[in-house]
Amino acid sequence: MLRLGRASSVVLNKLKAPASPRPLFSSFRSFISTTRPLPRRGLSSVSPNDLYDYTSGRWVYNDALRHQERRVAFDVDGLCRLAAESVHQSPADVISISKLAEGGFNRTFVIALRDGQQVVARVPYPMTVPYYFAVASEVATIKYHQSRGIPVPEIYGYSADSDNVAGTPYILMEFVHGPKLSGVWPSLGDEAVISVIRQLTQIGSRMMSQLFPAGGSLYFTDDLEKVAPGLGVPLEDKCFCIGPDTKLALWYGRRAGLDVNRGPYHNVEAALAAAAQKEIAYLKHYGQPLLPLRRERRPSYKYQQQSPSDHVKNLERYLSITSSLVPKDPALSRFYIRHPDLQPNNIFVSWSPGADCTIVSVFDWQHTSILPMFLLAGIPQRLQNHADGASQSMTPPSRPENLDEMSEARRAREEYRYRCRLVHYLYVTRTREYNPLHYAAFTDRLYALRSQLFQYAGGPWEGETSDLKAALIQATNKWEELTGGGVPCPLEFDAKDLDETAVLDKELSEATRGFERLQSMYGVGEEGWVLVEDYERAVAFFKECKEGALAGAQSAKEREEIMAHWPWDDMDEDMYM
Repeated sequence: MLRLGRASSVVLNKLKAPASPRPLFSSFRSFISTTRPLPRRGLSSVSPNDLYDYTSGRWVYNDALRHQERRVAFDVDGLCRLAAESVHQSPADVISISKLAEGGFNRTFVIALRDGQQVVARVPYPMTVPYYFAVASEVATIKYHQSRGIPVPEIYGYSADSDNVAGTPYILMEFVHGPKLSGVWPSLGDEAVISVIRQLTQIGSRMMSQLFPAGGSLYFTDDLEKVAPGLGVPLEDKCFCIGPDTKLALWYGRRAGLDVNRGPYHNVEAALAAAAQKEIAYLKHYGQPLLPLRRERRPSYKYQQQSPSDHVKNLERYLSITSSLVPKDPALSRFYIRHPDLQPNNIFVSWSPGADCTIVSVFDWQHTSILPMFLLAGIPQRLQNHADGASQSMTPPSRPENLDEMSEARRAREEYRYRCRLVHYLYVTRTREYNPLHYAAFTDRLYALRSQLFQYAGGPWEGETSDLKAALIQATNKWEELTGGGVPCPLEFDAKDLDETAVLDKELSEATRGFERLQSMYGVGEEGWVLVEDYERAVAFFKECKEGALAGAQSAKEREEIMAHWPWDDMDEDMYM
């Protein structure tokens, strides 16, 4: 049986890895945050298909499906009219519309007016869920934070449904001038980096200083009343209320049609349990034996379909211990709000060489949740450096003394390592200074375990339960610490089960490392996304990988497995929705 590690080594042994890593944040290639500026076009020259179709990248596998999901047709003239009227102009004053950005869930346009004004129009893809709630909640979240002094774009208008002249949900907002932090990050010196991280943690402190009476997501009361009368939990400002959680995992695929509790959560136990209860309901309605969606992991399961009942069993195990996951400090169980993806591509700055770098706007608030502090906490994914022992030990970072004597390639690697350590160190120390409750939450010894259990229990089942099971086993090992003692553990795993889980976990880790190494060689991002100009080269590379794996196969059966389960071939995803 061919393991991905051996398959990948066939090619990796023939190829040389890049001499130096890319500067931090200089080439973030995940399709979720892609921003590709396109030429501005007048209304007379623009083709509707240019606006309807995704053009910022391609996918190494299931390319046609990914493009179909992101095709959004709407009334272009209608959207332009709405944009003009939102700033008290006439539709006749519109001179151009062009794409500004294309992300994982939305397409953003800039509409230029005769007097020089520019209006940003953000339109969700048809696949974006939850319908109505996603747009309604994002607008309310932005307006709420604006009222509390958080730098966010000005909202000019919106529609949470398609009942308007554009025929699509939309948000109209301010055009923010200036670069994104991701664009200037490699050019910033240490002092500017220190300033930016200080600003980020101060913004985080203001954001997370407000207590909420329940969990879920934020809405304008009038918007929620239209679709779910009486459901909302009002804030002190009755204009706002808390309604259903818009977290993507709660609504993914056929889950959107389930009648399950998605909030408001009236206590911490409900917040911990809701997503797992949703997944049990989904599996009871639609569950069927499946191969793992992640094909690089299938060899570890001997290419056998996995039963949904195994995952249901582990979800029920999780639900039996949720009350024991609540921290002893009650402050960590109170409800707060936080930006769901605070990374440099979602931050606009004002900066020029030699000047201060100032954060002027934080955007992309879609799928923002209100949750207990211990479930919201953490260093943003693009700022953390947990894999580095120096960052784990919180050693103050410094450059090597002999940096000037190094080769250019080695010097670049050392500068990259230093920058990663510096950013991690600064975020932790500044959070301790400006947001001590958040700091207490993510430095709690059990923080990672609680987060993993919550994430694995709430995520969509994709033919695997190993991650959740491994976390449950870890919970049994730390039961005394979780409960403070005196509480019998309801979970039991026999020695054979523990050994098999440990072996599987090791194999899966090895397969994932090999997969990620191959992907990184050609800048392949989430779901196989690549830049348009890299597509043909990436496809050719993985074709060569496959040919190498087939040439190294030791039996006809092994060749059949490679042909049927190659991770970079198109596949049918319907059964996983």
